[in-house]
Amino acid sequence: MPDLILYNYALSPFSEKIRAMLGYANLPWCSVTVREMPPRPELSVLTGGYRKVPVAQIGADVFCDSRAIASEIARLAGKPELILEEQPEEVQAFVREADLEIFLACVISASDGQMLRKLIRETSLMNTLRFLKDRINMGRKSRVKALRGKAAKEKVMAHIASLDQRLEDDFLFGPTPCVADFSAYHGLWFVSDLAGKPWLQDYPKVSAWLLRMKAFGHGQPEELSANDAAVRAKISQPRALPPTEGNAQLSQQVTIAPDDYGRDPVSGTLVYTDKNVTILARETHEVGLVHVHFPKQGFRVRPVESH
Repeated sequence: MPDLILYNYALSPFSEKIRAMLGYANLPWCSVTVREMPPRPELSVLTGGYRKVPVAQIGADVFCDSRAIASEIARLAGKPELILEEQPEEVQAFVREADLEIFLACVISASDGQMLRKLIRETSLMNTLRFLKDRINMGRKSRVKALRGKAAKEKVMAHIASLDQRLEDDFLFGPTPCVADFSAYHGLWFVSDLAGKPWLQDYPKVSAWLLRMKAFGHGQPEELSANDAAVRAKISQPRALPPTEGNAQLSQQVTIAPDDYGRDPVSGTLVYTDKNVTILARETHEVGLVHVHFPKQGFRVRPVESH
């Protein structure tokens, strides 16, 4: 079976972002389906409580956040255009806005009664109520002041109009896709495909671009159980780390957490850090020793104070 495992669920926009990347890269991968909200014990043993989805796994290496996962897809498929840090600043700035402010505006403006009915059909009424409670609590703890109602929709519509003007070629920054296309895609996928909003009808270039993005498909997925994925971690060793010199922080006990929303901290031993990535070592009986990879951007590392 394929080495790359993706923990995801069908209605997750960021999971769809990664699934589309896997389709673009034409990679085989294993799919482990998880719940729409915590608790997710199959993930907690790997990540130590990181609450966002998707998460990826290759043996005993675990990748949190879509940026870290995109870098692994790029490495496996030879697609450097998917690595955010290797793109021009214009692309990086676009992605930062699309992945946070624009994405939240898409979800807030399109989440109405129709969307809730779809979630109930896909899961259950009780699950939907739990999901809403979880997301409300997460929003209360967020550092991001998201727009509401009319203002959120106005932001989305301005974004769509901007994309329509930008699309002088097949993709946002030229004739071939890059990480920016996938960051713009998942928010509009939520608006159009999940919520069924007709907001693209007056923007033919964006509509055609969205069809090109969906045409990539999802690569070559195979279903895998969470237990089998845990076994893969336990019988593997983390891959060798790049050499480091003179970093006094290494071997310290630290916590790491997103600095925007879903800010539940993960604790572990800092084993590697550079300008792009932070890696913690964690060990449990269920999966043994794993290395958990996080992007540098958007995460805050704090030392654990000894008592």
